[in-house]
Amino acid sequence: MSRIDETFVKMCTEILENGYSTEGEEVRARWEDGTPAHTIKTFGVVNRYNLSEEMPLMTLRPTAWKTAAKEILWIWQKKSNDVRELDGHIWDAWAGEDHTIGKAYGYQLAQKYKFAQGEMDQVDNVIWQLKNKPQSRRIMTNIYNFADLSEMNLEPCAYSMTFNVTGNKLNAILNQRSQDILAANAFNVFQYSLLTMMLAQVCGYEPGEFVHVISDAHIYDRHIPIIKELITRPQYPAPKFEINPDVKDFYDFTIDDFRIVGEYKAGPQVRNIPIAE
Repeated sequence: MSRIDETFVKMCTEILENGYSTEGEEVRARWEDGTPAHTIKTFGVVNRYNLSEEMPLMTLRPTAWKTAAKEILWIWQKKSNDVRELDGHIWDAWAGEDHTIGKAYGYQLAQKYKFAQGEMDQVDNVIWQLKNKPQSRRIMTNIYNFADLSEMNLEPCAYSMTFNVTGNKLNAILNQRSQDILAANAFNVFQYSLLTMMLAQVCGYEPGEFVHVISDAHIYDRHIPIIKELITRPQYPAPKFEINPDVKDFYDFTIDDFRIVGEYKAGPQVRNIPIAE
């Protein structure tokens, strides 16, 4: 069975059975009708995925993996904050009159800094270090820039990646301050696993372990019935996922370089998930 399914069920069960409810407390998030969006939450969730075994694609319900891949390319490859440069509409709600999401996500990765090897942005620094200083313990990115928070239309949830080379394998940790488990977990796990695999390929490594650290892992009150049904569904083997092995430059990847081989067997999609804002 898919390891992400097993991990997801275990995490959700722990939150539902032992999590902390914000019912009765003042909360920022609201449903579309103005009702406070309360959660059941757990602090400090750590999930691990062995990318040498399988690509973590959920089978309890299908993951919109092409949409997820396009977003990670928009942020990490295009380093863009302009929604017109994203092939999709998942960021439209946070776009301003200038069609950007402010100084967030890709904008932060595009900023240049003075490193020992010269001036470059955070992504190029990661690639340079992976190729030239693989034993470094300082290969990381951080887009939670306090100086620019007031000019971000959404403060980054997934804010830091740390990379570590062990032998011939590239491992990575994603730090996430907050996550809507139903809406975002499977999506984010696939995205940053894919990013790790892309960097491994172009920098000469095998994909190792992806570790996902979530500070506030929460299930919204209106998502509880959906989660309870979802985690009882049948689980299937993870589909086989391939990256075009001919791509040697991170900036040459396109959506056509990723594909599922064979069948992606999964339960029915969960549609019309209410989103708290």
